[in-house]
Amino acid sequence: MDLAQAAQAIGRLDGLLAGLDETMRRGLIARLAFSEVVSMLWAAGTPIPQDVLIRDLADAPASVDLEALALARWAIGRLQGRGRLEALRDFLGLHRAGQGRGDSDLLRPTGADFDSETEGFAAGLDALEGCHAITRAAFGCRLWRLTDLSPDGHQLEAMCWAARAMADSAGPLVMVPMGQAGRRVWTIGGDAEEFLRTWCGAVATGCEAGFRVIRQLMEWADRARRTTARIKGSNAGLVIDALVVHPVVSAAALEAEAAISRDTAERLLARLQGLGLVREITGGTRFRLWTAVL
Repeated sequence: MDLAQAAQAIGRLDGLLAGLDETMRRGLIARLAFSEVVSMLWAAGTPIPQDVLIRDLADAPASVDLEALALARWAIGRLQGRGRLEALRDFLGLHRAGQGRGDSDLLRPTGADFDSETEGFAAGLDALEGCHAITRAAFGCRLWRLTDLSPDGHQLEAMCWAARAMADSAGPLVMVPMGQAGRRVWTIGGDAEEFLRTWCGAVATGCEAGFRVIRQLMEWADRARRTTARIKGSNAGLVIDALVVHPVVSAAALEAEAAISRDTAERLLARLQGLGLVREITGGTRFRLWTAVL
């Protein structure tokens, strides 16, 4: 019953994404990835605010754990579909020389030792051949932590692998979100049956939350377009589209993505705020960030 409910929740989210155009679908998957990594970082004990993840690494506050930030950026890319699950070197990005994500990465096995770890992991998964992808992913997440595939401090690697593995046979959905509910299972052990039951519950909760967020964003976008219909030109629509697919935006990001001037972006954001459609979340005068008011 728990497994069926989790699979149904994945199907609903997958079906909603399938009904959107490719650009919007990619953007919303990226948005889900950002939110998921924020939850993963909390579970791993290295919390980083979502707005920090969107800034360039060079702009990150000095108080932020840069190694955790680098790992978070890797995770965001993997949750958007980068790297092949069937080739762990590619999934982890180990085929690029010097790509390490901090000092702890130097502790990862290399060469034949790493190959031995991947073979052991694959052999363990073979024991669940024929089981549902959700079951295999739950087992694989726990199994990963028993191997030396990841060095200490890289807990997000197993979490991302599991999120991707659950979506392996889905349609446009490339990762299965668990959100804050994932904190209950990502880093724990315990009785296998109880663990799987809790895992399935987290999947159902996370996918339903993702479904609701996307529906809210679609409703917000429709309301925003009606409210700004009297604004001449297409720039307001471009800003609205960006606010749908990004948790937060800046005038500089809109300048690059929507191909409008920074002054125009700032004026439109201020106007949308006056209409009650967006709010500024930094409270400062520089590096300001804006989000949709859902």
